[in-house]
Amino acid sequence: MLPKVNKIVLAYSGGLDTSVILRWLKETCNCPVVAYAADIGQEEDWEAVRQKGLATGADEVVIADLKEEFVRDYVFPAFRANAIYEGSYLLGTSLARPVIAKEQVRIAEACGADAVSHGATGKGNDQVRFELSYLALNPRLTIIAPWRVWDLNSRTKLMAYAEKHGIPVPVTKEKPYSSDENLLHISFEGGILEDPWNEPEEAMFKLSVAPEKAPDQPTYLELTFEQGNPVAIDGERLSPAAMLARLNQLGGANGVGRLDMVENRFVGMKSRGVYETPGGTILRCAHRDLETITLDREVMKIRDSLVPRYSELIYNGFWFSPEMKMLQNTMDYAQSTVNGVVRLKLYKGNCIPVGRKSENSLYQESFATFEEDEVYRQADAEGFIRLQGLRLSMQAGKR
Repeated sequence: MLPKVNKIVLAYSGGLDTSVILRWLKETCNCPVVAYAADIGQEEDWEAVRQKGLATGADEVVIADLKEEFVRDYVFPAFRANAIYEGSYLLGTSLARPVIAKEQVRIAEACGADAVSHGATGKGNDQVRFELSYLALNPRLTIIAPWRVWDLNSRTKLMAYAEKHGIPVPVTKEKPYSSDENLLHISFEGGILEDPWNEPEEAMFKLSVAPEKAPDQPTYLELTFEQGNPVAIDGERLSPAAMLARLNQLGGANGVGRLDMVENRFVGMKSRGVYETPGGTILRCAHRDLETITLDREVMKIRDSLVPRYSELIYNGFWFSPEMKMLQNTMDYAQSTVNGVVRLKLYKGNCIPVGRKSENSLYQESFATFEEDEVYRQADAEGFIRLQGLRLSMQAGKR
């Protein structure tokens, strides 16, 4: 039984799930529904989305351009921290949910709605990400999660409902992929991908060419960073959204950024996902490389020890938690010296750093050279080694 509400703001994409949910909310809750769509860089005909929302039953359709905010306030902070989940996933979907939820709450407050709704299923991570964000930002809002209460519990039933109500959807029974796209990535789930043995079909990929079909000549670029953020490509300064879009183009053209993995969802099950993250892959590669000359060794060790926990908080939906704020402050403190330029070579799916320079560089050729120097006394190494080996010698003596 759903609670009585007066007005709902639905996170709406125009796809199968949210199109059906929009009509279902109108029929079930008998109150005004605002369809809210977030533009975070997905390829979309936004006027068509608006018209479809109105035709499906929305009392109002709100389309919010969040591209710059998404990259500036969510993607870049995560990449300053080198966030990566289970060693592979660059968190493209996870990072998008808090920015969508934040704007949804703002719209609800502005239009006098007392409820918010989303299209995440009861099996996935997104329900947690959306709802933890709602609770952190405005716990007074009623949350409606249709997938947890209705009987339309399969893609087949959703498509039948859509057909019955005359709702056009971009999903067919022959190719029922579920995809999520934004400026950072595009993900694919469902269909033949539910069997982890099946190789993804090449026609499925959208942002990148196959590495074997990428150009035979490498692409070189120089990426400039200021305090851990990328600010220029080949000397041209770009806004955060424009920066990521350009990196996507460069990476995609060279087959960079594909990932096929089975990950552990927060709710407990394993899930297979296929991802394209060309720009993010380049950004992380360059950022980590620049840190090798600008970060103190012990600072890097401590920071790297926190990356798994930081990434897990993003994946699990705790972006607005106090522990996340604490970790972000720690990560950002370490970035004050991460300034400089990295030269990269993109070639057939690979992103290879081939040069780096920085005014904050801790690398000194005078110390590292294999030629004769006047700054390092090699004889000092003997005492250093003896002290490091003292406990090993004592253990050997015991034996």
